[in-house]
Amino acid sequence: MRLLCSAGFTLALFLAAPAFAQDSAAASNDDDVHAGGPIVVTAPYVRSLDILGNVSVLEGDELARDIRGQIGDTLTRQPGVSATSFSPGASRPVLRGFSGERVRVLTDGIGSIDASNTSADHAVTIDPLTVERIEILRGPAVLLFGSQAIGGAVNMFDRRIPRKVPADHIHVDAIGGYATAANDRNIGSSIDVALSPQIVAHVDGSWRKTGDTRSGGFVYAPDIRGDLLHLAEHEVEEGHLDEAAELTAQAGKRGKIDNTQSETWTAGAGLSLINDGGQLGISIGYFDTNYGVPDRPNTAHDHGGEEEEGGHEHGEGPVTIGMQQWRADLRGEVELGDGFFGKLRVRAGFADYKHTEFEGDEVGTVFTNQGVEGRIELAQNDRGGWRGASGVQYSHRDFDAVGEEAFVPRNLTDQFALFTLQEYTAGPLGLEAAARYEKTNVRAQTVGFDRSFDSFSGALGATYDVFDGGKFGVSVSRAVRAPSAEELLSNGPHIATQSFELGDPNLKRESNWGAEASFKFKSDAVNFSLTGYSNWFDNFVYSAATGVEQDELPVFQYFQRDARVYGFEAEASARLAQIGGFNIVGDVTADMTRAKIKNAGLDRNVPRIPPLRVLGGLEAQGERIDARAEVEWTDDQTRTAQFETPTKGFTLVNASLSWRPLPDTKNLTLSLSANNIFDVEARRHASFTKDYVPLAGRDFRLTARASF
Repeated sequence: MRLLCSAGFTLALFLAAPAFAQDSAAASNDDDVHAGGPIVVTAPYVRSLDILGNVSVLEGDELARDIRGQIGDTLTRQPGVSATSFSPGASRPVLRGFSGERVRVLTDGIGSIDASNTSADHAVTIDPLTVERIEILRGPAVLLFGSQAIGGAVNMFDRRIPRKVPADHIHVDAIGGYATAANDRNIGSSIDVALSPQIVAHVDGSWRKTGDTRSGGFVYAPDIRGDLLHLAEHEVEEGHLDEAAELTAQAGKRGKIDNTQSETWTAGAGLSLINDGGQLGISIGYFDTNYGVPDRPNTAHDHGGEEEEGGHEHGEGPVTIGMQQWRADLRGEVELGDGFFGKLRVRAGFADYKHTEFEGDEVGTVFTNQGVEGRIELAQNDRGGWRGASGVQYSHRDFDAVGEEAFVPRNLTDQFALFTLQEYTAGPLGLEAAARYEKTNVRAQTVGFDRSFDSFSGALGATYDVFDGGKFGVSVSRAVRAPSAEELLSNGPHIATQSFELGDPNLKRESNWGAEASFKFKSDAVNFSLTGYSNWFDNFVYSAATGVEQDELPVFQYFQRDARVYGFEAEASARLAQIGGFNIVGDVTADMTRAKIKNAGLDRNVPRIPPLRVLGGLEAQGERIDARAEVEWTDDQTRTAQFETPTKGFTLVNASLSWRPLPDTKNLTLSLSANNIFDVEARRHASFTKDYVPLAGRDFRLTARASF
């Protein structure tokens, strides 16, 4: 593994050396390292990925307002985004109803190289406190990042590898805050220092500590409360009044969600060489977190107190997870001049990941993952409206689980890919095409498993400027994904998710035809975007409850059927008035996903699909003060899979106030926000733990953000 990382680093140095040999002045810079405005930088060789993709960007004060301990919960105000919300310490994004192996979480185009895609209880090893910009990508353009992004990608950017030389030789970013619902104390900061006109050093760190989260309303959902009260009735009939009283109190539990505490800290450093010929940078980072995994109450009636023969014994005490990751990254860019190719990019990352699932003080299962991922891209110069990029990508993953509840054997996954994205514009017409070939090999020697999959994917899209500011777009795509090691090989109990997970080693490649249509309008006073999408899947892989138990745990098994997923995303904002020195702006976001599995002529619902959601806000925007009030309405979800419980909808009312106290600058912002003002009970249907881990109740948050 380390040889692979070293080889990638040496290759990048070799490719970059000619450009860095030039004795040129440092690249010019504006007043701030953030210069450049809100352009999409995921793929700078195309304009904005708005032909084959639908992109949302979160940064600045908006990111500071929405920031939470995990990236999933940070993004839930964005169109088409929900979260797994397994616990406050573990929450991954859900895009258009897709999660897990269909959503890639990236750092500057390279995977997070952790185990968050393996199971919903595993945290993402990227602290939002250290992130300066987040891009959410949906649609066929995500083919750039792999077939595992078939549902979308979340790409996060920090400055651990600096991209620019600070204009004043040193640049400092800091953010810190406090939130009441979980006694959340957090701080993060970074410093960029120009060691010379061409060399920039960077250091950063963050820390967050929370107590148990307080919910609004009941902790347990109606089905669990009903089971607990039913058990209480049995205890009364048997004369066990103390036990009955305890069960009744548990059913009525409100407020604190036990075992949801967390503590996370990170540290990182980087170094970049930047000149007119390009740039080359390296970084190293460390991530450490410990968090609780809430326990589902036992609603089975105990007929005598003895464990059934063959039952699975678990350790005493609550389940917690201790997680660490070391990570090294490299990024290089070489300017190639005015020929056919204008720029060479090299990006690579290596990570050594480990997490331990504790049952009380006992070590349950230890998961490790060593991985490397790299990509090399050649970007074309614009020639008469034609531009694009092509490249190769490679990843290696060595995943292992050791312990009584190692539900997946040690496995190795290697993936090699070739890809290209081409774009052509002629007046009002824009055309884009993407293609990707992947070869994936999954091996597990201990069980004699070795399979390879060849996958071809492609997409075509077009946009047309129907009038000034108005653009209509359509795209079609064919995407193919190889099943993951967890989908193929899982076979055992997993106490953190409180389930027995069962894979299928005979799974086929998953493929789908996709179609999207969008209309976007932008003017000085109004912005509007509406996208409709549909995907027709062959051999759709999904995990669902079977209704049986093994080792005293419910069995969740991976199945494969044809399926259809469709929905829409809409955003609109308008400047409504100007009062005094304030612009009054209204905005609304709405999204909906439907997902059906075809099974023997019967359509069944895909599990954990978010329902219809509408979020509307009214904001007063001033030079130094912004004030906002918003209402988020989420519908009931009654379109459930077999053995899945429905989820009652909810309405959240939020408000925020931001103040920039320094005249003539926006470098310091103080924000006060109130979330879930009316303390309502709210649950995300996309969460495995929704019935006993509701969302936070009333939460007041104070945040300070500085950039100098």
